[in-house]
Order: sequence, then structure tokens, then C-alpha cells
Amino acid sequence: MPIIVHHLENSRSQRILWMLEELELPYEVKRYERNAKTMLAPPELRQVHSLGKSPVIQNGDTVVAETGAIVEYLVDKADGRLGPPPHRDAILRYRFFLHYAEGSLMPPLLVKLVLSRVPLFGKAAQKRIQPMIDNHLNFIERDLAGRDWFVGDDLTAADVMMSFPLEAARRRAGLDSSRPSTIAWLERIHARPAYQRALERGGPYAYA
Repeated sequence: MPIIVHHLENSRSQRILWMLEELELPYEVKRYERNAKTMLAPPELRQVHSLGKSPVIQNGDTVVAETGAIVEYLVDKADGRLGPPPHRDAILRYRFFLHYAEGSLMPPLLVKLVLSRVPLFGKAAQKRIQPMIDNHLNFIERDLAGRDWFVGDDLTAADVMMSFPLEAARRRAGLDSSRPSTIAWLERIHARPAYQRALERGGPYAYA
């Protein structure tokens, strides 16, 4: 039975499509479009999960929400593929980036997006948020210097989790060629055949 991915356009759920392609697990996409005025998810998603957010996956009678929880579920389902290398330090790094992506990096990016839609006051407030984002981007640039992936020698689910916030940062929060190691990492993931297949399955995606 294929996994059903409830996929919202231009959202975190693109990561789930990519991960499923990397794992070569069968899946189907049910695609949703944002409200053109509010940019919010449509009310139909509440019929899948009461939060009405994406991503959400269904696997038989099992419904899993939240990107990190879905990623961990898929790693388990694939018998550990894309999980951490079997070394204590690597496992700690993996856990850090798996949770850092949404727990620390994404919140200031989301605040900046919200403020960009607020007239007058929003522009001034964004100037206070950008140094916080720059601190994260500088940390990531230092960490990626001399390495291809966030954990170990190969792609892991930690890279999958880090993709959306860094794509968002490149589009709207100052990530550019002044941070070459991070840009090279983004280009590396975008070139992967599985990533390209996920784009084909998911439809238009503004951040790739």
C-alpha cells in the first residue's frame, strides 16, 4: 500500500516527497493549493489532521503529522536508511540538525516572512530579525566548510530537514554567494536525481 502525502504547494512537505524518492518507497501525492489572499492552507487539510497543516502522511490506518516526526517514521520504515552513521558523535550531530532545522533555524525565518507583509512597522522590525538569521547562517557556513553533508560522508535525513529553511533563507533572508559552502550544499542537493523527481511529483516549487 503506497504512502499518501498530503502536499501543500511551496511548503515543508516538499522535503517528504524528496525523502520518499531517496528511499524509493511507493507513494501518492494529494496536492493542495494555498489561499491566494491569505497564503494559508485550505480547510480540506483539517479532514486529514485536526491542525490542518502540511505535511501529513497516511500509511494505511496510520496518520503522521509534523515534518520531523514523518522523517523519523520514514527512516524506521526504511530500516534505518538515511539515518545516522553508527557512531556516537555522528548520532549526536544527526539529532542536533534534525531538530535544529525547525526548532531554531526556521522560527526567525518565519517571523521575517510575516513581517515582510506588515506595512511600515514590518520593515523596521525586519532589521532586528536579520542579525539573528545571520548568526544562524554564519554558524551553518562554518559547520559545512570542508564537508559535503551535515552528518558523515553521505546524505542523511538531517540534510533533508535542513533543506527547506536554507532554501527559504536563500530566497528571502540573505543567503547568497558570500556563504559558498552553504550554497554549494544547496546546489548539491538540488542536483540529486531523487530531488528532481520529487519536484516533478510535487508540482511548482518556488524555493528550488
